[in-house]
Amino acid sequence: QVQLVEFGGGLVQAGESLRLSCAASGRIFSIDFMGWYRQAPGRQREVVAFITGDGTIKYVDSVKGRFIISRDNAKNTVYLQMNSLKPDDTGVYYCYLDQAKQPRYWGLGTQVTVSS
Repeated sequence: QVQLVEFGGGLVQAGESLRLSCAASGRIFSIDFMGWYRQAPGRQREVVAFITGDGTIKYVDSVKGRFIISRDNAKNTVYLQMNSLKPDDTGVYYCYLDQAKQPRYWGLGTQVTVSS
């Protein structure tokens, strides 16, 4: 089993920044994908950004140029630096991890609220 614990959510004003982190522990073999989804009230969960085992990075169009995902392989931790936050970025952010064809692992989520 793998456990994911997220840190860093909170309430900020538009234009400010937040940094999320997600630490993975447990039986980690070879991570294929690690990244973030978010779910806003009344909307479907959407992928925000992910990083692959070989370091390839992808972002949803709405956060390109504002968010930066990174990973510390030694700590099995992924970060999401969120800059120039907008009210539309409000939601619960969930960390996830894919490895070795196992079912996807999810964190419990952390709330991000951006006020206008």
